[in-house]
Amino acid sequence: MDAKRVMPETVAAQALGWVDDVTKAISPPIHTATTFVRDPDNQYRNGRVYARDHNPSFDQAEAVLCALEKGAHAALFASGMAAATAAFLALKPGNHVIAPKVMYWSLRNWLMNFATQWGLQVEFIDMSNLDELKRSMRFGKTKLVWIETPANPLWTITDIAAVAEITHAGGAMLAVDSTTASPVLTRPLTLGADIVMHSATKYLNGHSDLIAGALIASAESEYWARVKAVRAQLGGTMGSFEAWLLLRGMRTLFLRVEAACRSAERIADFFSRNSLVSEVLYPGLKNFVGHDIAARQMLGGFGGMLSIRVKAGEAAAIATAANVEIWKRATSLGGVESLIEHRASVEGVGTPVPSDLLRLSVGIENVDDLIDDLDQALIRGHGG
Repeated sequence: MDAKRVMPETVAAQALGWVDDVTKAISPPIHTATTFVRDPDNQYRNGRVYARDHNPSFDQAEAVLCALEKGAHAALFASGMAAATAAFLALKPGNHVIAPKVMYWSLRNWLMNFATQWGLQVEFIDMSNLDELKRSMRFGKTKLVWIETPANPLWTITDIAAVAEITHAGGAMLAVDSTTASPVLTRPLTLGADIVMHSATKYLNGHSDLIAGALIASAESEYWARVKAVRAQLGGTMGSFEAWLLLRGMRTLFLRVEAACRSAERIADFFSRNSLVSEVLYPGLKNFVGHDIAARQMLGGFGGMLSIRVKAGEAAAIATAANVEIWKRATSLGGVESLIEHRASVEGVGTPVPSDLLRLSVGIENVDDLIDDLDQALIRGHGG
């Protein structure tokens, strides 16, 4: 299949149309071999030495990700954190990096602690403020700008194209955590980014049965070679069955994301008019800060993630989560089942998340059931 001549939905559904050469199976085999035979003259002309970084089970999933993101190279990792940290560990101690104040909490913690102790100079800024980004850039010193859009869990929107222009003018690379948008809605490499990161646990897999991560690069480079070396040398690679699960999940990516977007818009609209909710955070709402940018760079929808702020405060928010029957109280996002979480409790001290906020990951259930369930939980959470 020529990925340039068919639509992305077809690329995902058919996983590029690859067929196993030996069996003609349309679902790929799972390769469990850990090592590969050398040629008689001691060479490895098949390109495979050891399965930690040469696993043939990775090939198809990486190729699909490259096609969907319009990238040149992709690498699978054992988790989203393994992928994200590799992007920073491929830099050198003393390098300056810029990251957003609102971002995935586990990576923010890693940057504030391990990365700074290891030697990176990490600066957190309001990434929606382009003037602040320009002031923070240190030419020759800043090597990587990291953005997340929409940013978990306030769903802050960052203008990828504008940040890419500033970043490149400052001599740095731009990496985008596009987990919540997925390649269905946003393709950062086409907007000027150099690297895209996905916690593939989330929308790419979509079934809450896999931990995985991925990086996709716009081009071959010395930096990308270091990323691959970090993966191989630190061993942050997934297993063969996990690669198969990821490919299986990506086949339904467009159907799942499009369904979640439709339902999330309905839910956001309904609860933006609910007297027990003080604010709904969702890029699809016209009064949401960043809506116009999101409308420009998110194609076909605004995502399946939103947050609500409960008017009566933290206790009522926690009680609301305690009273749902269809929504599941669980961490993570992007699965077929809808999840609800009091995020400040998870992130703890230092979180920028308001204590009255509930994060919602919208699945593929009937949207009226989801609205009715959350509505009754809000009423019961307020003592009604």
